[in-house]
Amino acid sequence: SPPHGKTLIPMRKNLQFSSILNSPLSIPIGAILTALAPAPLNLWGFAWVGLVPLWFELMNDPRSPVLQGVILGAVWGSIYHGLSMLWITGLHPLTWMGIPFWNSVAIVALIWMLVAFWGALSVGLWAWGASWIIRQPIPSWLRILSATTLWCAIETARSHTSLDWTTLAYTQSPGNLAVLHLGQISGNVLISAVIVAVNLTFAEGLRSGYGIKPLLPAIVVFTSSHLLGGLLWLIPTGLASDAKPISIGIVQGNIPTRTKLSPSGIRQGLNHYISGYETLSRQGAQLIILPEGAMPFYWGTDPKNPLAETIRDLKTPIALGSFGSRGDRMTQAFLMLDADAHITSQYDKIKVVPLGEALPFESVLGKFITRLSPIKNFLVAGDDRQRFMTPLGQVAIGICYESAFPEIFRTQIKEGSEWIITTSNLDPYSTVLMAQHEAHDVMRAIENSRYLARATNTGYSGLITPHGIIASRSNSQQYETQMTEVFKIQSTTMYTKFGNWIMPLLLMVSTIGWVKSIRSH
Repeated sequence: SPPHGKTLIPMRKNLQFSSILNSPLSIPIGAILTALAPAPLNLWGFAWVGLVPLWFELMNDPRSPVLQGVILGAVWGSIYHGLSMLWITGLHPLTWMGIPFWNSVAIVALIWMLVAFWGALSVGLWAWGASWIIRQPIPSWLRILSATTLWCAIETARSHTSLDWTTLAYTQSPGNLAVLHLGQISGNVLISAVIVAVNLTFAEGLRSGYGIKPLLPAIVVFTSSHLLGGLLWLIPTGLASDAKPISIGIVQGNIPTRTKLSPSGIRQGLNHYISGYETLSRQGAQLIILPEGAMPFYWGTDPKNPLAETIRDLKTPIALGSFGSRGDRMTQAFLMLDADAHITSQYDKIKVVPLGEALPFESVLGKFITRLSPIKNFLVAGDDRQRFMTPLGQVAIGICYESAFPEIFRTQIKEGSEWIITTSNLDPYSTVLMAQHEAHDVMRAIENSRYLARATNTGYSGLITPHGIIASRSNSQQYETQMTEVFKIQSTTMYTKFGNWIMPLLLMVSTIGWVKSIRSH
C-alpha cells in the first residue's frame, strides 16, 4: 500500500476516454500524431495531446515494473523521432559515390535506425525518471512540474550533442506563431516545457474526475501561454527610426549533389552561379549569397576561376559556401569575399553532421565505415565562438544542420550580429526536409528578433522576418535568383541576453517543492 496510507494517484476516471487511453495502440497513436505535427503538415495541435496516452499509461499502475515504463517511452520516442525524420532515407541511393547498392541500403538504414534509437533513448530515459516520480507521495502539481523539468533537462542535454532535430518546440513551427514567440523569453526549451505541461495536466485531468472541470488547469496553461506569446507577437520589431533596407541577392543553384563534384557538375555550378551573380549585381544587390558547398573546392588565397574573375569585374561583395582548412583537415566553410575575390571573413561549421560530415569515435569506427564507404577524410568542426564580418556589418551564420541548434545563433547575436544568414545544401532530400529546415529558421528568427536570409541549393531559399513571417520563398528543385531586403537590428530579446534560463528555474522550483514535500511527511 502507498506510504502513510495515502493514495498516490486519484483513481476516478473519465469513462469517455479511459477505454481509448488504456488501449495498447494509444501510445503508438499518440507518437504518430505528434510526428504529424511538424512541417510540412503543420498539424501543430496534435503535439498538445500526443503525450497524453504515455503519461496516462505510466500513471495507470504505479506498482508496475520500471522497465515497463522505459519500454513504453522507448516505443513512443522511436516512433516520433523515426517518423519525423523519415526524410533522411532520401540519401539512398549512394551509388553515385561508388558505393554498391546494398551497401547504400545498409548505410542509410543504419543512419535512420540510429535516429530512431536516439529518440527511443531520450524518451525511454524520461519515462524511467517519470515512473520513479509517479511512485512518490507528492502533490499532482509537483509530479507534473518534476516530469516537465526532466523532459526539458533531456532536451537541453541533447542540444549540446551533435545529434538533435526533433524538439517538441519544432512541432509548432511555422504554424503556431503565437506560442513560438515564447522563444523570445527563454528559447525553445520554454515552448517544449509548456507543451509537456499541458499534456501531463490534461492526462491527470482525465483520470481525476468527470466533465470539463478537471481539464481546466490544462486549458488555462494552454490559453495563457498563447495569450502571452500573442502579446509578444504584437510588440513592434526594434528597428531604428532611420533604418534603411539592405538589398540582398540569393542564388539557388539547384546543382544535384550526385553530380556537383564531377567535372561537368562543377562547370554547371560555375555557370549557374556566375549567371545569377551577374543578374543580381546588375539589379543593385549590396551583397550576394550562394548556398552551402556552392564552390565544392578549396577557394584559396589567390583564386583563379571564372567566378573569381566575374567578382573582380563587377565588384559586388559575395558570401558563398566552400571548403576551409584547420591544420591538415578540411572544414565546411562559409566565406566572405571582397571585390578582388579574396577572403575577408570565414565561418567554419560547428555542428558537423554525424556519419555524413563527421564520424563519432573516428579512430575506432573509421575502419568499419570505410569498408562500406569510399569517404576517407571526414570534416572537422569549427570553433564555438566565431564572428562573420561583411561590408554591411556583422552577421550570424548557420550552415545547414546548425539551424536546429539555437545556441549557435544566440552566441553570435549576443556578440553583435545584426541579422542572420543560413546557407544549406538540402539535396537529395524531399520537400519535407526543406519545410522542416525552414521551420527551424523561423524559430531562430523569432527567438533573437532578427531578419533571416536563407540561401539553399535546391530550396527553400528566401526571407523570414523577426516575427517568423515567411516573406519570400523559392520553388523547390529549380534554379532561381531572388532579390530581397533585410534590416539591421541591434536590440536583443530576453533569450538572446540570458539564454535558456528557464531550465535552472525549473530545477530550483522543483527542488524547493521536493524539500517541502519531504518535510511535510
